[in-house]
Amino acid sequence: MDNETVSKNFIENIIDKDLAEGVYDTVHTRFPPEPNGYLHIGHAKSILLNYGLAQEYHGKFNMRFDDTNPTKEKSEFVESIKEDIKWLGADWEDRLYFASDYFPQMYEAAVTLIKKGKAFVCDLSADEIREYRGTLKEPGKESPYRNRSVEENLQLFQDMKDGKYQDGEKVLRAKIDMASPNINMRDPVIYRVAHRSHHRTGDTWCIYPMYDFAHPIEDAIEGITHSICTLEFEDHRPLYDWVVRELEYPHPPKQIEFAKLYLTNVVTGKRYIKKLVEDGIVDGWDDPRLVSISGLRRRGYTPEAIKMFVELCGVAKADSSVDYAMLEYCIREDLKLKRPRLMAILDPIKLVIDNYPEGQLEYLDAPNNMENEALGSRRIPFGKELYIERDDFMIEPPKKYKRMFLGTEVRLMNAYFVTCTGFEADDDGTVRVVHCTYDPVTKGGNAPDGRKVKGTIHWVEASSAGQAVVRLYENIVDEEKGVYDKETGELNLNPNSLTKMTAYVEPALMEAKGYDSYQFVRNGFFCADIHDSKEGAPVFNRIVSLKSSFKLPKA
Repeated sequence: MDNETVSKNFIENIIDKDLAEGVYDTVHTRFPPEPNGYLHIGHAKSILLNYGLAQEYHGKFNMRFDDTNPTKEKSEFVESIKEDIKWLGADWEDRLYFASDYFPQMYEAAVTLIKKGKAFVCDLSADEIREYRGTLKEPGKESPYRNRSVEENLQLFQDMKDGKYQDGEKVLRAKIDMASPNINMRDPVIYRVAHRSHHRTGDTWCIYPMYDFAHPIEDAIEGITHSICTLEFEDHRPLYDWVVRELEYPHPPKQIEFAKLYLTNVVTGKRYIKKLVEDGIVDGWDDPRLVSISGLRRRGYTPEAIKMFVELCGVAKADSSVDYAMLEYCIREDLKLKRPRLMAILDPIKLVIDNYPEGQLEYLDAPNNMENEALGSRRIPFGKELYIERDDFMIEPPKKYKRMFLGTEVRLMNAYFVTCTGFEADDDGTVRVVHCTYDPVTKGGNAPDGRKVKGTIHWVEASSAGQAVVRLYENIVDEEKGVYDKETGELNLNPNSLTKMTAYVEPALMEAKGYDSYQFVRNGFFCADIHDSKEGAPVFNRIVSLKSSFKLPKA
């Protein structure tokens, strides 16, 4: 029991205390994205945290779209977010909500505040409101419209709702304290005029609530107990508490902030991703170079790998950055025993076995994953001509080179021992063909006389090989220069973030369908692209290479 207590994060400790003291008798969480873009890896932490807490405490989890800003929201984003959350395994059951569901209640809440003398209609422009607000060192000034009567405010707010004013002409502000040390409490705007069509309510409304006013109301209406959000909302908590207190909700929710998930050298800002998409630099919001959840899914990441990553990052109160290599570590760990290991040659040269019978094709047994017998085995074709990787042969090898060079004997994986006897090269020295002889008694990759070889190389039989497009990815930004140019604020793009090539692959890989993933022996983990793969013509995205210097930090 003591070990369990020690391992709990600070949010769990708060919840335990609330339950023990009877503040709440259940746990009810939510994930509340704004439908103005696609979700990214940072959102995955929030989704899995909120859903995980509901599961842990046998409570409920709501899915709610905070769609209070019709200028940026689209149904496209709503659908993509729902798909991402389902894919991650968070189940909202029948509790799918929208902030726009509550627009009538929010309007009535605003009327309640006006009647209590806690809200007023203000005619100041946005620039004037900023000017009156003051600074971190100086208090703000009260609006000249702050002391309008309740009756006048009610009429003006009704007129705002009825469309009698233009955008920016009038706003409704909470009446709190212009001298508050917290700028968020200096009579914040809670409603604005916006003659915009909403993706769900159409033209029903021409006034919309501000996020800081709408969010606590949504939580309270839904019976949320613990409103878990990221650290940038910490300074907004007094306003959150003020709203639920002044509106006298019987079981007000409690806001708790945790640190965001920051990954090194990645682009998560919606504004930057939107520009990459619009400029055609990436192939949509789900481009495999992005860390949007849909991009990671398309690349071949799994929900299990992302959950492992989120768990390793932990839940903290202070912001910190996590190395992208940790995310790569998690996908390797998840896939290494689950996926078959097949052979693909990305940079081919031909290998001719001079003493192998002309026209003969035999089929050899190969395990699908040497570390997991449960994945079974397959039959692979073998013949006189093969393809091998270009860097598996060298004319003048360095010391400790264990692959193929003149006079050396190596193992062809799951096949035979072969000895290199010669090569053919172009005038510029580029090797086109390597020649060798094979030892027929070494079938299966072992010699009856017990002799050993130092090198093992993979291969694909030439006549039966399929040709598949393969895409290798690097970071979308130049890691050495950093994500952003300090002078211009623009992204430092990596010109080599995508490399396309045609690989020779063993026949089984030509049957791959979208999202099927494999380990290509010695080349990494690859996933068939869901958009670009066609039947019999797969396109493979490299998920991650096989090797990394990353090591888990010691506990």
